[in-house]
Amino acid sequence: MTWLAIFPLVALGLWALGPLMEGWHPVLRALGLTLVVVPLAVYVVVPRLMGAYLGLRARSRK
Repeated sequence: MTWLAIFPLVALGLWALGPLMEGWHPVLRALGLTLVVVPLAVYVVVPRLMGAYLGLRARSRK
């Protein structure tokens, strides 16, 4: 479940933020990317994925 949230966010983050951080040191690029991806994943994407999963699971048990 976590991978389903993190991978697309990292891919989109690299695509969107890559040109802005092109000249940055790789460690600073990783820091910038994680400053965006981790909060989005923890507070937005993972809770929605879990809600969708639990809804599907409850529906399949009926």
